[in-house]
Amino acid sequence: MARTRNFYLIPYVAWIILFVAAPIILIAYYSFFDVEGNFTLKNYEKFFTPIYLRMTLYSFWYAFLITAFSLLVAYPTALVLTKMKHKQLWLLLIILPSWINLLLKTYAFIGLFGKHGLVNAVFETIGIGNRQLLFNDFSFVFVSVYIFIPFMILPIYNSLEELNPALIDASRDLGASAWTTFRRVIVPLTLDGVKAGCQAVFIPSLSLFMITRLIAGNRVITLGTAIEQHFLVTQDWGMGSTIAVFLILAMVIIMFATGIGKRGALRG
Repeated sequence: MARTRNFYLIPYVAWIILFVAAPIILIAYYSFFDVEGNFTLKNYEKFFTPIYLRMTLYSFWYAFLITAFSLLVAYPTALVLTKMKHKQLWLLLIILPSWINLLLKTYAFIGLFGKHGLVNAVFETIGIGNRQLLFNDFSFVFVSVYIFIPFMILPIYNSLEELNPALIDASRDLGASAWTTFRRVIVPLTLDGVKAGCQAVFIPSLSLFMITRLIAGNRVITLGTAIEQHFLVTQDWGMGSTIAVFLILAMVIIMFATGIGKRGALRG
């Protein structure tokens, strides 16, 4: 039985080695070389200069904003979904945009937010006038939230669906108001879904580069943008790999920290 189980693990282990471990090792290897192919540690020294530290701070700040706004929209949406008829259909309609290519969705927003787009046409009709909606922080965060919000809604919806209704009824029978029940019963019991959603949004938000290019017009610079620049423009693969190494470490720390929190909550 153990041999059969180990045999079926071979494809999974091979996949992990070839497509997860090997690329990370390769990135770590390239991070120790400069543009001319010489071994160096200057890439790591350069990362701790003010320009890259500021870029790191901006990346975390924007990832935090995207995650926070996604959570603010996703939690009440998931809560409403659990109480609706045909909720599976509504959930499908929310997930459906995530099946569309990211580049197509980004270009769609360029059309909507452009000078002659639909949004500005509405603004002109109601007397607000033509506005510059692209190439700023607002458009970048808005489009990012739209793209990532299904990944926040799904785990929260699942955790709400698994919530025992008897606990809510017991809270109301004991005299708790709707707000108290929500704050003291529903939210604590769905924190695992919130953490999973925050992981699914925050981690990829750290490495965004396409949206910063097309929607923010390079006015928003993140670590993902810097990696793209070093690999495709300056051809400094060593520095690009160094930034990628720190980005991977940050992602691992975030996953580990939220995992510790989850285990602590379960023990509590």
